[in-house]
Amino acid sequence: MPPLVSVIIPTYNRRAMLSDAIDSVIRQTYGDWELIVVDDGSTDGTADDVRARMHASVRLIAQRRRGVAAARNLGVRSSHGNYIAFLDSDDFWLPRKLERQIDFMQATAAQISQTEELWIRNGIRVNPKKKHRKSSGDVFRASLELCLVSPSAVMLTRNLFDHAGRFDESFPVCEDYDLWLRIGRDHPIPLLSEPLVVKRGGHADQLSRSTWGLDRFRIRALKKLLDSGIAGEKRIWVIEAMERKAHILAAGARKRGHESEASEYTALLAEIIGELNVGSGHSIVLPKPELSSSDRSALAQPE
Repeated sequence: MPPLVSVIIPTYNRRAMLSDAIDSVIRQTYGDWELIVVDDGSTDGTADDVRARMHASVRLIAQRRRGVAAARNLGVRSSHGNYIAFLDSDDFWLPRKLERQIDFMQATAAQISQTEELWIRNGIRVNPKKKHRKSSGDVFRASLELCLVSPSAVMLTRNLFDHAGRFDESFPVCEDYDLWLRIGRDHPIPLLSEPLVVKRGGHADQLSRSTWGLDRFRIRALKKLLDSGIAGEKRIWVIEAMERKAHILAAGARKRGHESEASEYTALLAEIIGELNVGSGHSIVLPKPELSSSDRSALAQPE
């Protein structure tokens, strides 16, 4: 019989932290799971370390360096459970995480849920800022500004993951923001108020700190929603979020002396404002953000 829950851990050069993540899965009070660790081209001996600590329910898959979205997607394709749970390699779970979440989802027939988290920054417990606090249920509008769904806290059905279109592998960052918006557009995302994930941050290789201008990629995700035909007040919310982000990006580009980039966002602003004024009939054209060589070299590890 296949396991009910498939746990996917993507990793890149996180050998020192990965063991905590793996051990936290092995120590779960709920036992009907499989764990797939996807090594995304590590060069620090990660694969050897995982093999040396191999557990009966743990599998290792290695791929050439393709990014966190591709690593998660490969893990899901290689898994068998009806439920999918992701865990980032710098985070770890408290022992009852899977038990609490599977009980909730089976009792409520929810297709997706997430749990609260404990935040550790540079080894010190911190409280999330107000803007990072999670809501429950219809989280779509609140999530337009920044990602309020944590991969390490999510469990969802395989059917929902496949139907939503999986992680977009063209996104080097903000791939989770993109997926949760596509899901949150049509589905509530309940929150279990119990903190069951320890989320560690502040380390130099954290993906969200590895590149500037994350809103460049959030705008791409918002553009995808517009292209999908999202309508009504949700379309207005998306356009308003794009307007705010384009203002910030244009100002940032000018500050760095990148006038051509600033002009692109100024033109985008004009189209956004035009659609807000006359309705949803205009097509907004947004060029794919290009990464400099220094940006590309910085994008070296999953969140």
